[in-house]
Amino acid sequence: MKLSSSEQLAILGGYAADFTQTSRKADPLFLKPGSLKTFQINVGKWCNQACRHCHVDASPQRSEIMPAEIIEKCLEIIAATGSIDTVDITGGAPEGHPQFRQLVSAVRRLGKHAIDRCNLTILEEPGFEDMAAFLASEKVEIIASLPHFAMQRTDQQRGAGVFTKSIAALKKLNTLGYGDHLPLNLVYNPTGIFLSGNQAELEREFRTKLADDFGIIFNNLYCINNMPINRFLFALERAGKTSEYLTTLVNAFNPQTLPGLMCRSQISVGYDGSIYDCDFNQMLDMKTEGVSHVKDFDLSKLSSRSIKTANHCYGCTAGAGSSCGGAVA
Repeated sequence: MKLSSSEQLAILGGYAADFTQTSRKADPLFLKPGSLKTFQINVGKWCNQACRHCHVDASPQRSEIMPAEIIEKCLEIIAATGSIDTVDITGGAPEGHPQFRQLVSAVRRLGKHAIDRCNLTILEEPGFEDMAAFLASEKVEIIASLPHFAMQRTDQQRGAGVFTKSIAALKKLNTLGYGDHLPLNLVYNPTGIFLSGNQAELEREFRTKLADDFGIIFNNLYCINNMPINRFLFALERAGKTSEYLTTLVNAFNPQTLPGLMCRSQISVGYDGSIYDCDFNQMLDMKTEGVSHVKDFDLSKLSSRSIKTANHCYGCTAGAGSSCGGAVA
């Protein structure tokens, strides 16, 4: 069973105080973006995994991928927009897109910093054995999902055998210089209905355990709260825990997170070319105000828009905050 975007927004709206009003009281300028620095591209929903918490609802059964003409339009925008310095490529498993390598190489030729949001296990799949070497050759930053340094907790969230494959992939990346002169950052998210712990403390714990147990090194650990959308929201609803989790998020609202949220300095482009304020809005089909598709891209209109919010945004502003780059405050 799935919940539609409208059903999800209605559920979230019934459990918490209106986020837009809350944020406006805390920071009247919050809904206005700053300079566009990061251009995020979701190339599709195919993934070799089907994780329990996935806000994208990705899986091996999903077939939606970004067409070549949309990729070309994105590259035109990136080339023409001087403020963009980073291209953040995500999915699904973005490496599974047939034009992934061409996209990465084109981004690097434009002189932009490239990020690959990698689930790690894809690097161990047949046909992808040389993907890690390709990423290293293009000096791509890897932001890799690893819910925990314990096998049981990772496999519980992402599927049996995922931890073992993830460790093998991390070792491969280390041999290529990742974690040393190439950036390798890990992403942690809770396995239950609580907030991420202190990012600095968790990073020290991850660093010690992965080094001692497996000889693995990495650069940074990013802590991301579970967003109450798609699979995670459905799990909350099924367990009767939605109210409890939303209450936790609302009670932990931190106005100090607002200036640093990712929606202030990036846009997120869906596989069909639609534009969103962030990856989470994308999954709820909340298109940007004024400019909703790359074919109509207009930087001045985007710069003057108001950022769209709903109650799922409490997930980004709870505690130390949560964004594609981890804790905010």
